Amino acid sequence: MLFDFPDARAAGVPSPSRRRFVQGLAAGGAALALGARLPAFAAAPRVPELRGTDFDLVIGETPVDYTGRVRPAVTVNGSLPAPALRFREGDTVTLRVRNALPAGSVHGHHTSIHWHGLLLPANMDGVPGISFDGIHRGETWVYRFDVRQAGTYWYHSHSAMQEQAGLYGALIIDPAGPEPFAYQREHVVLLSDWTDLTPAALFARLKRMPGHDNVYRRTVGDFARDASRDGLHATLADRGMWGRMRMTPSDLSDVNANTYTYLMNGTTGPGNWTGLFAPGETVRLRFINGASMTYFDVRIPGLEMTVVAVDGQYVHPVSVDEFRIAAAETIDVLVRPSGQDAYTLFAQDSARTGFVSGTLAVREGLRAPVPPLDPRPILTMRDMAMDHGTHGAPAMPAATPDAHAGHAMAGMDHGAHAMPAPVDHSAHAMPATDQSMHGGMPMQSHPASERGNPLVDGQAMTPTSRLEDPGNGLRDNGRRVLSYSMLKSLSGDPDGREPGRSVELHLTGHMERFAWSFDGQKFSDSAPLAFKYGERLRIVLVNDTMMSHPIHLHGMWSDVEDDDGAFMVRKHTVDMPPGSRRSYRVTADALGRWAYHCHLLYHMESGMMRTVEVRE
Repeated sequence: MLFDFPDARAAGVPSPSRRRFVQGLAAGGAALALGARLPAFAAAPRVPELRGTDFDLVIGETPVDYTGRVRPAVTVNGSLPAPALRFREGDTVTLRVRNALPAGSVHGHHTSIHWHGLLLPANMDGVPGISFDGIHRGETWVYRFDVRQAGTYWYHSHSAMQEQAGLYGALIIDPAGPEPFAYQREHVVLLSDWTDLTPAALFARLKRMPGHDNVYRRTVGDFARDASRDGLHATLADRGMWGRMRMTPSDLSDVNANTYTYLMNGTTGPGNWTGLFAPGETVRLRFINGASMTYFDVRIPGLEMTVVAVDGQYVHPVSVDEFRIAAAETIDVLVRPSGQDAYTLFAQDSARTGFVSGTLAVREGLRAPVPPLDPRPILTMRDMAMDHGTHGAPAMPAATPDAHAGHAMAGMDHGAHAMPAPVDHSAHAMPATDQSMHGGMPMQSHPASERGNPLVDGQAMTPTSRLEDPGNGLRDNGRRVLSYSMLKSLSGDPDGREPGRSVELHLTGHMERFAWSFDGQKFSDSAPLAFKYGERLRIVLVNDTMMSHPIHLHGMWSDVEDDDGAFMVRKHTVDMPPGSRRSYRVTADALGRWAYHCHLLYHMESGMMRTVEVRE
């Protein structure tokens, strides 16, 4: 079923709430520089594309309107998202970036651009305070570097949370040689989240009221349903466990559609961004998650997607119906639309509070039915690494008596508050856990810096890699859903050496304080991680929190391993679900200082970040 605008209701598209309708009034915010609004079903404006080796980019402010209220966005050449840039592998590119932010801007006085996932000299990486001083108002910074890779990437600001305000764009690098698959047409699908709040105001609210958007807490009706399904005893035990941990299993995302308007190529769902195809064509879709805080679950009802590249790197093709894309990840798929004239591109947030949609169609002005949101998921003991591999309810520790420490999991020690360096295991084997056991499984060890730490409210007891898990809300949904275990790089281990040492880092946080860190140490209190130039090392991440974290190491690749320590897939951003333990190899082949952080913007801003120094 499809339709020509404006007869949207005839196609069964869900009737939007008043808020959603107002959001649809602006099909593309930055295209409406003076705040004028288009009809809800006007064609979406196109994102500019710039090609070549020489670029002039001007960062400024542009009024936009996505919700019925005009707000200042940070734009590049007046565009939100920023223009798509197209390089060619093997070229040397020069980009002159001028800061034209107005005096008194709510978005600060300096700016920057980070080329996410690109291999380049440290002083070209674009992180103020680590790789350069930033670009101050009225100044121009010249980025110049050799293009040493191909694929789908993106770029964004690393200054004053400007990424949230619109400073992000697609970066496509054409390969020097032939690709391992053929297609006749391609489209970039850049997903993002917009708020009318300034990033500083949203961050302040998160610090003051971190549960503001979690309005979906379980009810008496949910208890009755669960008791009927699982039995009264099991339901009481489950509620008791969550109560003792002082958690809510509905707290799936810090910011969701109660605050955000979701965008596809800078356009709301009613604006209907449309990518064209001709019957019989193979179409490449380059999905980029440029959101500040949102995980998207993506599908095209009625159309199989074949994943061919992840984070710019070719993988063995795998066919799926749906995939979850973490903030900062990119996923390339091939589709072969036939048999109908329009298909819906559907991207719902992982908490199921909202979505954005667009269309693949044979001509502008068509739209297929938009599916409803999937049922709202809740966190389980498995998500918290608390199921111990058993089917029954695990015994839970008593909550900490410190009311300000939030919930506590087993292994929490309120003793000394030492702050050592990250655990460094020189052996080739995976880092060992301590000798204590729970439910027949070894308990995860934790650094001393987590003990008695007011920035740490939980610890994973029995984390696993969860590589085969598509994610909470995607399990057993009747669709083929991508998981990390299905991703295999087309080439083998690019280095070939076994790691000479392992570094273990724990992702830590305190939900009630909205404090995030590595090993319980926020960025301002941490020492740099030292890598020796040329070494091959293993990084082991343990997620001690109830949130997912996409972890990004600048300047170097992250070669993800399977549970046996064998190379799986090369990435620039490694997603860490709650209660997971994952490892990847890194070749320290880039001298200098590099950022290493969670790519959820406000987690990074509140402390989940480190500096990596690669030294001779």
